[in-house]
Amino acid sequence: MIKRFFGKILYLIKNETVLSAAVILAAASAFFIRPDSEYIGYIDFRTIALLFCLMAVMAGFQSVGVFKLLAEKLLKRVKRTRGLVLILMALCFFSSMVITNDVALITFVPFTFTVLNMLDEAAKRRLIIPVTAMQTVAANLGSMLTPIGNPQNLYLHGISGMGFAEFITLMLPYTCASLAMLVIWALLASRDKSDEKGENTRIRFEVGTASLNVKRTGVYIAAFVLCLLTVARVIDYKITLIAVTALVAAADHRIFARVDYTLLLTFIAFFVFIGNMGRISAFSDFIGGVIDGRECVTGILASQVISNVPAALLLSGFTDNFRPLIIGVNLGGLGTLIASMASLISFKLLGREDKRLRGKYMICFTVSNVIFLAALMALYIILK
Repeated sequence: MIKRFFGKILYLIKNETVLSAAVILAAASAFFIRPDSEYIGYIDFRTIALLFCLMAVMAGFQSVGVFKLLAEKLLKRVKRTRGLVLILMALCFFSSMVITNDVALITFVPFTFTVLNMLDEAAKRRLIIPVTAMQTVAANLGSMLTPIGNPQNLYLHGISGMGFAEFITLMLPYTCASLAMLVIWALLASRDKSDEKGENTRIRFEVGTASLNVKRTGVYIAAFVLCLLTVARVIDYKITLIAVTALVAAADHRIFARVDYTLLLTFIAFFVFIGNMGRISAFSDFIGGVIDGRECVTGILASQVISNVPAALLLSGFTDNFRPLIIGVNLGGLGTLIASMASLISFKLLGREDKRLRGKYMICFTVSNVIFLAALMALYIILK
């Protein structure tokens, strides 16, 4: 019994590293600030409720095949490798703005492997690594445009008091620059002799025959609209939580099993840790001194080590200058493999496809991330 218990603990630590670290930090901080009535005030229930609702709705959309059907329709008329690569990149870039970067990668990376398997072996070998790396970068950069694109944006948008349009305006220059660089990368990666000669590289992509469940899709659309209205502060989050829960339960109660509850628990644990550390004046003064006037750079550097979601949660407790912090933790999703936890999704999926590709993928991923990060940091300095 004891052996099994510790086995489960080790499994959890291995597979949920960020959650485990957050729980350990929260528990350690409780030795300095004993649990009291202020603990409940640490937790941003609006962020937790919105995250739950958005994850449930996106799981619902996935279950009815909305995203894959969209991808199939877009690829139906593709004739050249160049068009294929551009669409596969664009699917992750633009969809991540709405369905979050991790959902975009979970949906479209396996779909990409299916599509590439329809090409000849040489073309697949040439494209699989750069396209997967490109989709990962695209999902992380596309998601930074909107408050619902990733968890840290949802949280920072809420506590900063920024409007929806104001947030998008802040991140728009970086998103546009990212798209331009991604298009250039896609064009370079997809170059082949047949395209240069003007020949059509025909891709026999067969569109699926499955149709959407109209009723369930309509329910998820309604629930998503409620989420958007809540992000825009038109509807109170409590009303949305109740309404979305009821709508999803009515459509398909099994969807709740697909919600990432570990992410919600990670947020709660970090809220406790940050709340406690904020009550320790020595620690608070130290972090405040480090981040003051250097929110963007600190956000980027912290993200490389602990990933951008924990970095946003931690640093937001020690500054009121949210605009550079938002930029920093979003750009900070580039860099190391753990800078954005969504990047691990692509790495794991590629490993399942072919373990031998992981080494070359890491080189391609790291080099591309460094280039994109350097370019966008330069843009930040120019616009500052």
